[in-house]
Amino acid sequence: MRYTEPKERSAELLRVALVHMGRHDAALNPVTFTVWYEHAAGINAKLSQAIDQALGLGKRFDDAIIALLYKAHIAHVDESTMQRLSGRFDKVMDEVAECATLTGTQAGVFGVQLDGLSQALQAHDVPELSPQVNEALAGTAEMKLSAEALQLQVTASRAEIDRLRSDLNTARDEAVLDPLAGVLNRKGFDQKLRALLAEAHEPRSPHCLIMFDIDHFKKVNDTHGHVMGDRVIRALGDILRSCVADHANDHAKPLAGTPSNAASHAVARYGGEEFAILLPRTSVEHGTRLAEAVRTKTKAIKIRNRTTQEVILTITISGGVAAMEDGDDAPSFIARADRALYHAKQAGRDRVSCA
Repeated sequence: MRYTEPKERSAELLRVALVHMGRHDAALNPVTFTVWYEHAAGINAKLSQAIDQALGLGKRFDDAIIALLYKAHIAHVDESTMQRLSGRFDKVMDEVAECATLTGTQAGVFGVQLDGLSQALQAHDVPELSPQVNEALAGTAEMKLSAEALQLQVTASRAEIDRLRSDLNTARDEAVLDPLAGVLNRKGFDQKLRALLAEAHEPRSPHCLIMFDIDHFKKVNDTHGHVMGDRVIRALGDILRSCVADHANDHAKPLAGTPSNAASHAVARYGGEEFAILLPRTSVEHGTRLAEAVRTKTKAIKIRNRTTQEVILTITISGGVAAMEDGDDAPSFIARADRALYHAKQAGRDRVSCA
C-alpha cells in the first residue's frame, strides 16, 4: 500500500497539506491534496525536489502546475483509468453536495418556523400558538427525514470512496507489474531502486542487487516457439517469488534503527529474459546464497508436453550479485551487477558471480 502512516501521523500531515493548499491558487481537490500530502510526508523524493525547485523560483501553484507534478511524480495509471475514477469521484461529490443543499434548505425553512413559534410564545398569542406548534412539529419531522437522508448519502459516499481508493491502488499496482511473470516490470523496478538508494546502509549489511539472465533463451523461442518461451518466463517468475519470500522470512527481523517504511525485497522482470532482485540490508554472502537457490531451482525445472508428459525442455540461468557502495547511483549499481552477470556467462553460464 502506498500510504502506511498511522492515524496520528496522517492527521498531522493533513494539517500541513491544508496549510500548503491554502497558500496557492490550485483548486482544493484530491489531486492537489495528494501532491501536498506526499510532499509533507517525505515519501516521494522526486516530487519534493520538483516542488522545492518551483518554490525557490517564487512560483505559486495553479491547477496546471499541480497537474504536471501529479502526472510526473505520482500518477502511474493510464489516462483512461484516471478519467474513469475521476468521473466516479465527481459523481459522489455531486450527490453529497445535492443532498447537503436540500438539508440546508430544509434547515432554513425549519428556522423560520421556529422563529414564528418563538414570537407567538413571547406575545402570548394563544390563537396563533397552536398552528405555530403544528408547523414546528411538521418541520421537525421534515428536518429529521432530511438529516437521515444526508447521513445515508454520506455513508454510501464513504463506501464508494473506499471502493475508488481500492480501484486506484489496484490500477497503480497493475501499472508496475509484468502480467506474464507476475513480478514488477521495469517501471516498478526503477521505483523500488530509487527508494533503496534513498536508504542508508551499513558496510556489514549493504543493499544488494542480483541480475539474472536466462541462458540461450533465443534458442528456446526459435526451437519451441514463443508460447513455450512464455511458459519459461512464468515458471521463472514463480521461482523468483518463492525464493525471495523464503529469504525475506529468514531475514524478517530488521536491523536496529531500520525505519518502518524501509524498502522491501523486490523481484522484477528487467526486460525480455532478464530479471532482477533488490535486497535491502543484505550481505553479499546472503545475496549469493539466494542467487544460487534460484539457479538450482531453475535448473530443476522440467517443462513437459501437456499431452504426453514427456520432458521437452530444461533451462538454466546465470546470475550476477553486487553490493551497493558509497556514492552509487542507479546506473553504477546496475552496471556492477551487470558486469558480474557478464562474467558468469563468459565462464560458461549456469553459475553465479559476484562483482
